[in-house]
Amino acid sequence: MKNKGCVIAGGIGVFLLIVLLGVGLWMKNAYNNFVNLQQNVSSKWSNVETVYQKRANLIPNLERAVKSYSNFEKSTLTDIIEARSKATSINIDPTNMTEADMAKFQATQGQLSGALSRLMAVVESYPNLKADQQYINFQREYTAIENSIRTETVYFNDAAKQYNVTIQQFPSNILAGLFHFMPKPYFQAEAGAEKAPEVFK
Repeated sequence: MKNKGCVIAGGIGVFLLIVLLGVGLWMKNAYNNFVNLQQNVSSKWSNVETVYQKRANLIPNLERAVKSYSNFEKSTLTDIIEARSKATSINIDPTNMTEADMAKFQATQGQLSGALSRLMAVVESYPNLKADQQYINFQREYTAIENSIRTETVYFNDAAKQYNVTIQQFPSNILAGLFHFMPKPYFQAEAGAEKAPEVFK
């Protein structure tokens, strides 16, 4: 009887050890998956920031083109320069980003988009400026960058969705909560963002 009890106890011990090893392996794999998905989100966010920075870097070219026309409405250009300054001052840590961070980032970028749109509308009244090679070059680069912005924000949202779904599914959500893996906010499309910028007329 004693030997039988030892065998049973040993069997239970082996079973518990296998279960613990299985749980440990699952936790390791799940944690590493969270890290990989989070790194993917960070990488995609870096691409979003890069294309927005490229757009901001275009502003001096636009400024040079417009300043050569002395009668151009300077307040419109001033609005763009101020909006650019605000837009480039916001930095987000993608590992700890919140909806408030994202809303602030998008608001400042939206202000710059609005200022650029207003300037392009004003340029319609200046045929010589519209035909200026510097301005034409700006238009081409601006259109390409705006298309890249739409593409990169879609990629970011896809990565954020994959990460969010993974950390919120049971039982992964328990481990994610234990190690403070928080959901990522999505990039919200602006009204009319599905249309390419109409800069050539």
